Amino acid sequence: MITFLQGLGLFVLWLVSVVIVWLYLSGHFRKAERYRLIGPAASDPHFAETVSSMSDSLITSGAVTQFWANIDKIQTARLALIEKAQHLIQFETFLMTPGDRAEAFAAALQRKATEGVRVQLLADSYGAKSLPKSYWQRLRGAGVEVKFFNPFSGRSPLDYLRRNHRKLLIVDQQIAMIGGAGIADCWDGKDQSADNVPWYDFEMEWQGAVVALLVGFFWQHWLSAGGQVNLDAHQPSLSSVPDPSQVFIAPGEDPSFGDSPIRSLFQLCILSARSRLWIASPYLLPEEQTCEMLGTARQNGVDVRILTMGPKSDKRYVYYVARERYGALLKRGIKIHEYQPSMMHAKIVLVDDQWVSLGSANLDPRSYFHNDELNLCTPSQELVQRVEHFFEEGFSRSQLIQHSDWQRRSPKERVMGRLWNCLYWQL
Repeated sequence: MITFLQGLGLFVLWLVSVVIVWLYLSGHFRKAERYRLIGPAASDPHFAETVSSMSDSLITSGAVTQFWANIDKIQTARLALIEKAQHLIQFETFLMTPGDRAEAFAAALQRKATEGVRVQLLADSYGAKSLPKSYWQRLRGAGVEVKFFNPFSGRSPLDYLRRNHRKLLIVDQQIAMIGGAGIADCWDGKDQSADNVPWYDFEMEWQGAVVALLVGFFWQHWLSAGGQVNLDAHQPSLSSVPDPSQVFIAPGEDPSFGDSPIRSLFQLCILSARSRLWIASPYLLPEEQTCEMLGTARQNGVDVRILTMGPKSDKRYVYYVARERYGALLKRGIKIHEYQPSMMHAKIVLVDDQWVSLGSANLDPRSYFHNDELNLCTPSQELVQRVEHFFEEGFSRSQLIQHSDWQRRSPKERVMGRLWNCLYWQL
């Protein structure tokens, strides 16, 4: 018995040592660089040029032709757009899981592929790991081209921490849909409660010159996954749309701690607010410098509110860590609204009445430093109004967290939050 316990103790010691070494080598204990940045006002006529240059973004134009905040309508719109395809369907996403949504999606792609439409599907290897091989075999059997982003390699195991977090559907290089929903039944609320309340999320449809750049971003990922691209055969259309707005795209591709376009974008949006800064982020894990910037905005009289996930979360451990870190925001006067009916999954930043940023990025270290993300920013007043309504609806269904209530959180929540916080930089 003594020998067994000694062996078990040595194994545990070895395991802990391996974890500590891994955390050290992956930079979990690095010292954050401090810097001072003053942002331009969102009303500045050169706002787009300034922010895009600091966030490695590309400036173009386009129009939001549809905006949905209902999961059933989002998935229905995706299938309808796929059905309209004449030549080419390009789709990339993070999360795909077995269920009704995945089956309906596969059937739509198979049908178009058998009709002669070229279909390119790029799924994140980690996010789609629960789907069986038979699912992909059925798609390939119908002629769908399937690739996986960043599959695990024993030659570079730490590279597997990189994710493709984008959700992008492009049809005939004319219309693009971008949002937060994956191809999974959980967005219908089927894993949350008996009443199946859908997740709170959004999707938007774009047309115009912006689609040409989105096609290029897709092709970059397609090539990195081993796909083939013939630029002579596929020239994106630059078709015009009525009343296009200025747009800049922050791709956030393969970021690092020293070069993070998404971090730069978020921080510049924060510093540019003069009257209102409303942020939607389910995984609310800002690092200290971003918290300081939010606090400075609040001190300058900006209405700073954050809409985030509540107890009905898809990642309970992240919820505990986020709540453990609320103190840095609450003490600075930031209003935190936890969405109550279901999971809140939208990622949006509304700056004054001027600009809105929407896409796949969260206010967390994974979006800052590990994921390939895709955010679009525009001053489109129609979209600003729709997003404002989205926030107001979300706030009305949320609980405003008081500092006194937060201090009285349960011992279990405190312990879980502090334990999981050890992995903060990878959450």
